[in-house]
Amino acid sequence: MPGSYTSALVLEAAPRPSLMATLRSAGPDLWTLTKPEVNFLIVIAALTGFYLGRPGNLSPFPFARLFGALCGTLLVASGTGALNQYVEYRFDARMRRTWRRPVASGRLRPSTALRFGIALSTIGVAYLLVVVNALAGVLAALTLISYLFVYTPLKRKTPLCTLVGAFPGAMPPLIGWAAASGSLGSEKAWILYAVLFLWQFPHFMAIAWMYREDYAGAGYLILPPNREARFLAWLTLGPSFALFPVSLAAVAANGGGVIPYLATAILGAALLYYAGRQVRLRSRTAARELLKASIIYLPLEFLILVLGKG
Repeated sequence: MPGSYTSALVLEAAPRPSLMATLRSAGPDLWTLTKPEVNFLIVIAALTGFYLGRPGNLSPFPFARLFGALCGTLLVASGTGALNQYVEYRFDARMRRTWRRPVASGRLRPSTALRFGIALSTIGVAYLLVVVNALAGVLAALTLISYLFVYTPLKRKTPLCTLVGAFPGAMPPLIGWAAASGSLGSEKAWILYAVLFLWQFPHFMAIAWMYREDYAGAGYLILPPNREARFLAWLTLGPSFALFPVSLAAVAANGGGVIPYLATAILGAALLYYAGRQVRLRSRTAARELLKASIIYLPLEFLILVLGKG
């Protein structure tokens, strides 16, 4: 139940089964540890970065390298998700949103999540370093380190954690770009990074508002006390407005075209509408609608950029 992690501690003290027995019995929970719903967007972002970053004279298309880049990125992201749940399981147990997670609920030992997360992360980084290239591997490692050791502890210290977390959160397209080209020298890569960087703010502010009582009860300073409305407005509307021209710049950097410009403008206007609505109403319903709009926005915008390159 929320507010208790005793079951996880008791489970930790029990005799440990073999690795194969753990994998068979805990398969669904291990899958949940990887945060597959988050990894879906990460894979899309890395795929977009790879496709747009590949050299124009590279023929045929490097499917093997793409597969390696996506596998390595997915492994690191999955390991990061598992390690995050290990680090925060005591706090997850206090929130209705997260108390059913495998470690917080006591279904998995904390040590299992720790070993699983370390294994996935290590294999993923090593795979990128050896099979893809050093730059992609280093970027993935930096993403993991900054997320777990900078952003995660800051969530309990300052509302600025959202700003800090957006930096590693926007890394997937750079990892894909680096995997394809071996370099980040093109301004196109950084425009793509900026798209994902800015997108995270309305997306996460919608989540933060929906579960603000949960976060506060667990000791997370996601929204500043007594200044929630102003903070919400700044971190929702400001980045949403900035995302509009940055997305258009991404279209321009990849060849432009009337249809990509028009589609991007429509998506940006829709996101701005829902962002403004949430700032005005500050309700769970408006926040949920903004969350849905942000989830629709990102894959469609990346698809526009990929199709626009041809």
